[in-house]
Amino acid sequence: MNFKKFNTSTLMVLSLLLAGVGCNGQSGEADSTPVDVSVEAEKVVSLDGIGWGIAFLPEGDMLVTEKSGKLYRVNGGEVVAEITDGIPSDLQVNGQGGFLDITLHPDYESNGWIYFSYASSAGGGEGSNTAIMRAKLENDALVDSEVLYKAEPNSTRGQHYGSRIVFDNDGYMFFSIGDRGNRDVLPQDITMDGGKVYRLNDDGSVPSDNPFVGEEGIDAVYSYGHRNPQGMDMNPNTGQIWANEHGPRGGDEVNIVEAGNNYGWPVISYGINYNGTEFAEDTARAGMEQPILYWDPSIAPAGMAFVNSDKYPGWEGDLLVASLKFSYIAHLDVEGNDILGETKLVEGVGRIRDVVQGPDGYIYLTAEGDGVYRLVPTVTEATE
Repeated sequence: MNFKKFNTSTLMVLSLLLAGVGCNGQSGEADSTPVDVSVEAEKVVSLDGIGWGIAFLPEGDMLVTEKSGKLYRVNGGEVVAEITDGIPSDLQVNGQGGFLDITLHPDYESNGWIYFSYASSAGGGEGSNTAIMRAKLENDALVDSEVLYKAEPNSTRGQHYGSRIVFDNDGYMFFSIGDRGNRDVLPQDITMDGGKVYRLNDDGSVPSDNPFVGEEGIDAVYSYGHRNPQGMDMNPNTGQIWANEHGPRGGDEVNIVEAGNNYGWPVISYGINYNGTEFAEDTARAGMEQPILYWDPSIAPAGMAFVNSDKYPGWEGDLLVASLKFSYIAHLDVEGNDILGETKLVEGVGRIRDVVQGPDGYIYLTAEGDGVYRLVPTVTEATE
């Protein structure tokens, strides 16, 4: 894979008005009229607390997880339910931990399963670790809950739960668990949870072709050597899972997640310690994957989403990444497995935690302590 570095202090940023050739989202046929696309963040609903993840029910209602332990159901720009019934009793709010991601089963209309990640105190030891559960929503309560995976052991450290969940085209469920602040032990050890991306079947069973099945390692692990992946999505053009992750001081990354690969943390990194000292042995090493992009300084990437919509002509196949640190969305120009450039969108709306494409084709984002916004495009004929 090709590698490109974007230094946000010296970055050559593409224009916010993206000049390009329009594309018919249904047929793929080119439109000969060049267009400019600009976007404005329009508030959909005000929410207290930290909205961590967004999902949409088939009838149009929006579900938003709130880190302290609520599930908001939103309709018509209003919160119509603050759901607490069925929230796991072992949920622990600890630093970055709490009630985290949410996604619907690809066949939700038939089976009703909703998947969640959260910081769970169940199991051995004090503290908590990342758990994946599924449940059904009935009468504004979560019912029929099942814990599908629980990382061990618990830790009292409050960082790096990971927690994004995404399904691929084959119905496999991928999720991330960060290194839990134990970088020198967990990420490079495939016999221990943490610093990994995992793959399970939708019922929590392990696919027989997972890379470490039958070996000395955790069967559910799909890739390792990660720090804290808080953004993950499937590339609609290739079916591959892409993930971003937090570096320390510098070295935030975007990676294509592939079976059995080692992404190097903390042996190789483009970042340094927060106190300015170096820790990594190198920036590259045989047998360890290079990121396809890294940021220096760090942007603190969170949720991310590929654009697969004709609402934003010329953006189809591009990647949007939320920045917690700088409160903007990074629009990454994707060509194949390469990232050709970056544009900053909607700066100043607050710390952006998640970004998703809704069933209506619009992009939605959560701003911490504020609410949910929709990116409203303005498309005009390009001028020279």
